Amino acid sequence: MTVTENVKKLLIVLAGLLAWQTTQAQLEIEIISGNASALPIAIVPFDWQESSQPPATRVDEIISGDLYRSGLFDPMEVADMAERPTEGEAIRFGNWRLLKVDYIVVGKVRTPADGQGHELIYQLFDVHSQEMLLSRITTVGPGDLRFGAHRVADSIYEALTGVPGAFSTRIAYITATGLGNDQRYELVVADADGFAPQSIVGSPEPLLSPAWSPDGRHLAYVSFEQGNSAIYMQNVSTGSRELISSGRGINGAPSFSPDGKKMALTLSKSGNPEIYVRDMATGRLQQLTQHWSIDTEPVWAPDGRYIYFTSDRGGRPQIYRVSPSGGAPDRVTLEGDYNARASISPNGRRIAVAQGRGNEYRIAVWDLETERFTILTPGTLDESPSFAPNGSMILYATREGSRGVLSAVSADGNVRQRLILSEGDVREPAWSPVIR
Repeated sequence: MTVTENVKKLLIVLAGLLAWQTTQAQLEIEIISGNASALPIAIVPFDWQESSQPPATRVDEIISGDLYRSGLFDPMEVADMAERPTEGEAIRFGNWRLLKVDYIVVGKVRTPADGQGHELIYQLFDVHSQEMLLSRITTVGPGDLRFGAHRVADSIYEALTGVPGAFSTRIAYITATGLGNDQRYELVVADADGFAPQSIVGSPEPLLSPAWSPDGRHLAYVSFEQGNSAIYMQNVSTGSRELISSGRGINGAPSFSPDGKKMALTLSKSGNPEIYVRDMATGRLQQLTQHWSIDTEPVWAPDGRYIYFTSDRGGRPQIYRVSPSGGAPDRVTLEGDYNARASISPNGRRIAVAQGRGNEYRIAVWDLETERFTILTPGTLDESPSFAPNGSMILYATREGSRGVLSAVSADGNVRQRLILSEGDVREPAWSPVIR
């Protein structure tokens, strides 16, 4: 049965959708505020040892760009390098100390013995102690050189911070183009640096709530393409998809369990939006909440012990949690008039939310141990936070003037980035897990 326009509008509100117009294009990342104590590092241009011509964008440029956007590193401009060694034995550390560089990376790109793909051989050194901190070979397939460069940046980031990098991950987001009857929505997937956007699915009707599977191979999302809301799960690589839920009323806000065997979702089959858990193998549904209020936006804790969700059962939207096996929900956020759209940090200790005060909505983080909020963003309409898989950054949607953009903020609030399409707007971001 076709859903009524009132129910359709309700689901859009529940997902935090705003009106926008956009065209699909590559995202450009701009650093809004950085870290004054960023570490000086030199990523020397890699020696290209393959028979083919090097790509227009060098490997070292990709690595430097990744590290710079993290806010923790200050890569040296290639033009300022007095010399360009490609292996450790050729580094004259005294010269780099004079240039006030703390760390240096040297490397080369060559064709593997089997003639397929690329090998990135690289070393990381502490300029002051002359100690080699990292020496690795990263092998990637044909066409995956950018991915290989991101993997190198991940390794450098982890070696110097102790935290795994998230540069080789991807982001999903929703765009729309046109007006009125010509409007079209796209679910787009791009590299974490905004490169190589690909439309996964398009529709003249709204698309909402993209959610990654734990292995990064599938996206679940909400589509209105058949009139009623429906949840689909789609393979990102092949495009094959499976209908998960299309019952009468609301079918929304999918969220995979950490092991991928279950999915939390919002259904109104009982007449009111409630949280359910679906067994992905059998399709069996278990209802977790039963209340006159609106319960929506479920998301799993990383250890699978709880499902966090938004509910206005206390009079205003707040974050609650319930066991996946059922039971009485507990209220989690104890401050503020409006807290919604939870994203849980990988260690399970912090919850990013869209926090409303009056007519302003900002991204805030609730610490489960101290039971305190930290407001991270200065905007007036910030929403849909999504933690990076290493917990270092939070991706979110916001508006600047009449257009929507994606932004990212470090978990401590010190570094902010803006991801802009060349034209139009973008919404509903979701950061993928680490791609293996």
